[in-house]
Parts: sequence; structure tokens; C-alpha cells
Amino acid sequence: MWVTIIVLALSIIFFVSGKVRSDLVALCALLALLIFQILTPEEGLSGFSNSTVVMMVGLFIVGGGIFQTGLAKMISSKILKLAGKSELRLFLLVVLTTAGIGAFVSNTGTVALMLPIVVSMAAIAGANPSRLLMPLAFASSMGGMMTLIGTPPNLIISDTLADAGYDRLSFFSFLPVGLICVTVGTLVLLPLSKWFLDKRRKSDDASSGSKSLNQLVNEYGLSLNLFRVRVTRESGIAGRTMGSLNLRSGYGLNILEIRRQDSSVQNRFMRTVKQYSAPDTVLEDGDVLYLSGLQEQVRSFAADFGLSVMDDRSTEENKHDGASLDFYDIGIAEVLLMSSSRMNNHTVKEADFREKFNVNVLGIRRKHEYLLHDLGDVKMHEGDVLLVQGGWKDIARLSKEDEDWVVLGQPLEEAAKVTLDYKAPVAALIMVLMIVLMVFDFIPVAPVTAVLIAAVLMVLTGCVRGMEAAYKTINWQTIVLFAAMMPMSLALEKTGVSNLISNTLVSSIGGFGPLVLLAGIYFTTSLMTMFISNTVTALLMAPIALQSAIQIGVSPVPFMFAVTVAASMCFASPFSTPPNALVMSAGQYDFMDYVKVGLPLQIIMGVVMVFVLPLLFPF
Repeated sequence: MWVTIIVLALSIIFFVSGKVRSDLVALCALLALLIFQILTPEEGLSGFSNSTVVMMVGLFIVGGGIFQTGLAKMISSKILKLAGKSELRLFLLVVLTTAGIGAFVSNTGTVALMLPIVVSMAAIAGANPSRLLMPLAFASSMGGMMTLIGTPPNLIISDTLADAGYDRLSFFSFLPVGLICVTVGTLVLLPLSKWFLDKRRKSDDASSGSKSLNQLVNEYGLSLNLFRVRVTRESGIAGRTMGSLNLRSGYGLNILEIRRQDSSVQNRFMRTVKQYSAPDTVLEDGDVLYLSGLQEQVRSFAADFGLSVMDDRSTEENKHDGASLDFYDIGIAEVLLMSSSRMNNHTVKEADFREKFNVNVLGIRRKHEYLLHDLGDVKMHEGDVLLVQGGWKDIARLSKEDEDWVVLGQPLEEAAKVTLDYKAPVAALIMVLMIVLMVFDFIPVAPVTAVLIAAVLMVLTGCVRGMEAAYKTINWQTIVLFAAMMPMSLALEKTGVSNLISNTLVSSIGGFGPLVLLAGIYFTTSLMTMFISNTVTALLMAPIALQSAIQIGVSPVPFMFAVTVAASMCFASPFSTPPNALVMSAGQYDFMDYVKVGLPLQIIMGVVMVFVLPLLFPF
């Protein structure tokens, strides 16, 4: 017993200090339990095969699909437009919209998505962003209480009850509790945010060192020299490859991309245009060529091949107004030539980037000069920065060929930021399918299976850019922390620590009735969550709450809800939950801002819940 208590105490100390990564602390604690043979290897590793852990992995991928398709951003932006310039309406919409999204998506992801939207909406309304960002973080946690998948502690108490022989909680069992949390939180935050978060702050002008795709487009003036021509039946070049037209050598033009209408998709809400950039692409009637160069050169090329210059600004896809570049399938990046590069003193044509690497050189930055036209005969020199364009996979391959150049910035991370908005309807259907499978009990599909089906569909349908991108959406630190700490609750039960704590609670306050015991468990959990993560706290407190309820002969359900609410409703510290930490720098808050606003809210929420939970779930 004492070894388990010491391991737990040391874990808490390291969690609180923050000097060692939390997942490493959890793994060390797990190893200690195995070394001292408190747990068998099977018991110690059981967390990594737990259905809740697997479900969390799937939810990260589903959430990634929702973000990468812009679905959540699209919904949020439209709802937030209803606020107009009313600060009160803007505050209510921020809180309610965030809570709504947080019910189905992780609170960390919800805040990451809503943060830039809220800042821009505050600027339009002339409101102070600092008054909205802390409520935004708190609302994501409150919204997570509305569904089974909203926050990990909900999954934990559902599993604990099921393992103890009670009915598993359904998808919307949490909805009444969540609605009360959102209502209480909104009413309390309205005055608190006005009193303590309304001071004007300096704007943060810090910028990232990596250039965005739009910055590169503007810097090299690609949009200023962008022209479109359409292949018609009269042109007679259908069936020829793009490379056979000698655009660069014959006309001094760069082909940026080819867009082709997808005749198999007629739904205007779905993406109907495909992008190509390879020189061996065979042209078809109706293809639109995006060219970079001088207007005279474009008109000469169009006249020679009977192509239609799209001067009327008509579009090949309804959502595009005029010529503009999208980076769904193809992208751009800067490449710096090294002093030892074999490309030095060779022309762009001799380097043959198109043939060797399947990328096109769109421009050269030489000190403060930009070379954009007739690049084929330009000799490259040490220190030149080439703007290259091609498929994202080809750009990734360039990053590995590091003998001659260095790829600047983080182009693949920029690619991940590109919103695949044409996939938003698909992501919405997948999300609805997942929820339907989890909500209706008559469908014989377990919740973890529903989540895995949705995760796989997100990858198969392209809502997430392949398995590599899917793995990147997963917060592995959270998964390892969760899976490694789960056996701790088993060790607490196995060595009698859980019974000791529950006996202490029952003997000291149990005689005053279940309501007082419920309050003791709630505020004990709330206190622990201020120092360690809500997930770990729920893992530790759930079996204790269960044993305490059983010992006094009452239903454990309200006690389990007390654990999950107390673990999730922790607002008094910027480090208690990831959402709180995410908004700290953007809102320019200090530690005392959280104490002034979060601590009163946390106490009021606890008092309300102690009296409300027995009404919703009788003893």
C-alpha cells in the first residue's frame, strides 16, 4: 500500500512542478508499479488496449477531419455573424457556439479553432478580445459536459460504472448536467468578465518566421501575372500532354496548374474541380490552364493554339471569383541554393527540375531582386532562393534531397493549414453518422467501433490528408498519459488505497448524509484538478467515489457525475486545462486574472452541482 501511495505522491509532485513531461512521469509511475510487482505486466499495459484510449485516438482523427475541412470554422463564422456589433450578443454567441462545438469535439481543438475567429469578430464589433477569450476557454470545457465524448472524464466514469456492473451511460446522459453548467457559467461569466477582463491591452504583433502560402503568392506577385485560358473543341490540342506545348521555351510562360471539371460530381456543395500540374498530364476539352507571365505572351500562346482567354472573369467553379490559386493538391515553397550545390552556374532549363523532381520554378529571389519572366535561360547562383511549385508529395521529396539546397520554412505544415473546404459536407455526414451510431442503442455498434468507423472514413474520403496527416492529429502525449495512468487506479484498488480514502471520507463526513459526502468528493476532486490534469484526477477519483457510495448504500451515479463535473470545471489556474493555457498569451492574461474570474466560477459551479446532481440522479 505504502509503495503505491509514494508512487502516487511523487507523480503528483512531478505533475505539479511541470519540470518533467507529464507523459514521461506517467510512464515512470507505471514502471515503478511493475518493478515492485504491484501490478502484473498484463495489468500494467491494460490501459493501452482500453476501449476508451482507442476511442480517444479515433476522436482526435475525427476532430482533425472536422478542422481540416473547415466545417467547424464555417459553422462558427456564420453563427457569429448574427452578433452584429452588440457586445452582449457577441459574448453570448461566443460562449454558446463554443459550448455547442465542444460537445462533439475536444475542448483543446475547439479553442484552437475558435481563437482566431473570436479575435477577428471582436475587432469588427469594436470589443475587447481579452473579455471574450477566457470565457471561450471556459465554455469549451462546459460544453464538453453535454455528451459522452465531450471530455475524457465522461468516458472514464462511464467505463468505471460499467466495470462495476452498472449500466453504461448513454451518449446524451450528460446533456442535463452540461446544459446547467453552460447556463450557470454564462450567467456568472457575464459580470465577472466585465469587471475583471475589460481593461485595454496592447496588441500582440508577434509573427511567425515561416511564410504562409498567401505571403509567398503576394511576395512574388503571382496573382498579378496570373492568367487563365480554356481548352476548347476548336483548339485541337486535346489529347496532347502539357509538356509538349513548350510553354517556357516557346512563350516564356509558366504553367501553374490545370483545373478540370469533374463530370461525375454534379452536386454544387461538393468539390467539382480537380487540379493537375505534371507535364505528362493529357489535356482535355474544357480544361482551364493557369499561366504566369506577360499578357502579350499569354495572348500569343492562346492565338497559336486556338485557346479561349478568359477575360470575362467567368469561372470554372462557382466559388471562385476570377483567377485565384488554391493549394488543395499542389503547393509552393522556397528553396535556398547552397554554396556546394551542383545547380550553381547552371540555367533553370539545364537543372531540369520538372523532369527530375516534378516541380516547376516560378520565380527566383536574388538578394532584393525578383526574377519572374523568361527563367529558362537564367543562371542560378549560390544564395538564390527559388520559388518552386508542384504536388505536395513532390515538395516533400525536395525536403529530403538536401545536398544542393535547403527548403525554407515548413511547407508541409503550411499545406496542413490549407482548408479542404470542398470536403466539408463529407465531414459533416461522417460526423452525423458517428453520432447516430453512438446515440441509438438499437443499432448494434459499440461507441468505440462507431468512432473508429468515422476515423477511417475521414481518411478514406480525403477529409484528412492520408494516414500521415491522421497520425499528426493525434495528441500522443495525452494518449500515453491517459493509458499509462489508468493502471494507477487499478493499483489503488488492488492495494486497498481506494478503500482507505473512501473509508476516511465516509467515516469523517459520511455520517452527515450522502449530500455532505457528495460535496466532499466534489471539492476534493476540484482541488486535485487544480494541480494535475482533469483526466488523471478522474482516473484516480472515480473508483474512490464508487467505493464511497457503495459503503453508505446509495447509488454511485451522482457521485460519479460529481467526479467528472469537478474534474472538468476547473477554471482557477491557467495550467489546469489545455484550453486555459491556450488563451493565456492571446488574451495577455496573468495568473491572477484566472484567480479573479475562474475561482469564483469554480466555487459557484460546485455549490450548484452539489444540490442539482441528486435531483437529476437520485441517491
